[in-house]
Amino acid sequence: MKPEKAKYSWFALQTRLRYEHFAAAHLRNKGYDLFLPVYSIRRCWTDRIKEVELPLFPGYLFCRFDLLNRLPILVTPGVIQVVGNGKNPIPIDDTEIASIQAVVQSELPRQPWPFLQLGQKVRIACGPLSGLEGILQNQKGNHRLVLSVSLLRRSVAVEVDSAWVSPISSQSPPAPDATVLLRAS
Repeated sequence: MKPEKAKYSWFALQTRLRYEHFAAAHLRNKGYDLFLPVYSIRRCWTDRIKEVELPLFPGYLFCRFDLLNRLPILVTPGVIQVVGNGKNPIPIDDTEIASIQAVVQSELPRQPWPFLQLGQKVRIACGPLSGLEGILQNQKGNHRLVLSVSLLRRSVAVEVDSAWVSPISSQSPPAPDATVLLRAS
């Protein structure tokens, strides 16, 4: 349907709660490039325990489309609106989408997380998430990398090995002599 989908920006679509998969299926059938990140969780019912997939961002999914031709998106069942400032949709930063996609593709344990702006920013030095940046948190002895989608003010946490992370310094790199001294000591 769309000749060069990659040239369009990613936008967040707000959906009715629990209609994320329904709206995603309709948009996929219309030929749109979309991304609905999910995580697995065990749910207990009276007669069984089942593992289900839930959206990492409840009430939202991401879609790449031509902003000037958004009516087919807005009339899709389950879609409420394109997220933005008032009536002006705001695209999602490509690095934020790429980070969330890398987390999903890594198949590491992940879960929704409260949006954070403060904390120690780290970079993953090795492993399946190498190069990603986020905020390092510690929960029950497990290290988690928290990645955020600023526009939605939502975050995702993924478990990482503490050996994979290195802090990102807000200062400029040390002088070459200082580096030699640090390595020697």
